[in-house]
Amino acid sequence: MIDRIDKIDKKILALLQENARNPLKHLAAKVFLSSPAVSSRILKLEKRGIIRGYHADIDPASLGYHLQAFVNLTLESGDKEDFINFAKHCDHIIECHCTTGHNSILMKVLFCNTKELDDFVTELEHYGSTDTHIIFSTIEKPYGIQSLYPELD
Repeated sequence: MIDRIDKIDKKILALLQENARNPLKHLAAKVFLSSPAVSSRILKLEKRGIIRGYHADIDPASLGYHLQAFVNLTLESGDKEDFINFAKHCDHIIECHCTTGHNSILMKVLFCNTKELDDFVTELEHYGSTDTHIIFSTIEKPYGIQSLYPELD
């Protein structure tokens, strides 16, 4: 599938990841096509499932969530379905991945303070053992299509 994406599509994807609110006219100028042509390409990328949606990048700290952490969970056998149901309904889990290695689950979580995180980890211990890493800072780097196709810069 990736071989059917040409350089123009890759550039459109990079521009949309940079700012999904860019007007079609702006995108068209950057890829040297007409606005209708760019619109058609975007629609095709959406239909193929390459573009899955458009999202706002919200700063959690501005909403009072000053504590971010990664929590590894080693599930006890037979608890996976119960945990998945819990995770789907837990607003504090912003990412949840089944992984290989010693731990079964890797979560990225947000909390207002360490007490809330402590309560959450205590609740997780019902499903298995945990290993928690509080995030002090994040190193910003390009992500998505830009990092896969550096020649588009």
